[in-house]
Amino acid sequence: MELTAENTAIVVDSTADFPEAPERFPNWRVVPLYVRFGDESFRDYVDLAPAGFYERLRAAPEMPSTSQPTPGDFLAVYEELAGYKRILSLHIAGKLSGTLESARTAGRELGGDKVRAVDSESASAAIAMLGLAIQRRLEQGTTDEDVDALVERYRGGARLLFTLDTFEYLVRGGRVGRARGWAGELLHIRPILTIQDGEVVPVKRVRGNRKAFQEFASAFEAATVDRATVRVGIAHAEAPEKAEALRKMVRATRPAAEIEIVTTLGPVVGAHAGPGTVGLFWFDDATV
Repeated sequence: MELTAENTAIVVDSTADFPEAPERFPNWRVVPLYVRFGDESFRDYVDLAPAGFYERLRAAPEMPSTSQPTPGDFLAVYEELAGYKRILSLHIAGKLSGTLESARTAGRELGGDKVRAVDSESASAAIAMLGLAIQRRLEQGTTDEDVDALVERYRGGARLLFTLDTFEYLVRGGRVGRARGWAGELLHIRPILTIQDGEVVPVKRVRGNRKAFQEFASAFEAATVDRATVRVGIAHAEAPEKAEALRKMVRATRPAAEIEIVTTLGPVVGAHAGPGTVGLFWFDDATV
């Protein structure tokens, strides 16, 4: 079957940090996760925007908790997309959240093979960027096999580096992964982390933000060539000045690269990463 933007929908969960997706693309939908402060539960981006979330976070006596959408949440969106022949549902790494399994359960309840739930093995802008790579192919006409090949190449070739102001949020949220050994050593130290096979993995420890950004620049330059097929994403948690510094670094290092998304980490991802986090994502989509 030929897949096009007219017959194929893309569903992402809100951890893609791409809330404007349905406004840009009629065939996209976003399913929100939940963040809870005490007895109050909010849908990510729907009931609570990033600015309001970080304001609450600073004043909260206890850390917020998060939870995945229910299968019913996904099913409602899939049924809304009844006019599409295929739904590609792209999600945060299955090792980081139960979101993917909720999507798969909803797909089974819908029946048939209309829904294909995909583990991005990553988070935040990486999910959005995978969706954008698929969208480019849908607009030209593609197939399930071509999408499968893209997903595998993306998992192997997309890169993510991020740095935190504190490990507190990752540790309390249980998402620290193999970086746990660094969690007690953060005074004046900036950890550079990535996500590999769906798990947070330590890359390097440096002293201060300047050194961290030098490492970002070095890794980005070493892994890319200067061409328009290099797609870049930047995400931050209440750190617009850091995001702007990364944007300038990308422009200086790879002038031909396309910065396709600069976003603020939403309530759910921000609850685990914490204020001050900044991340750089890139993928060379050279086959398009």
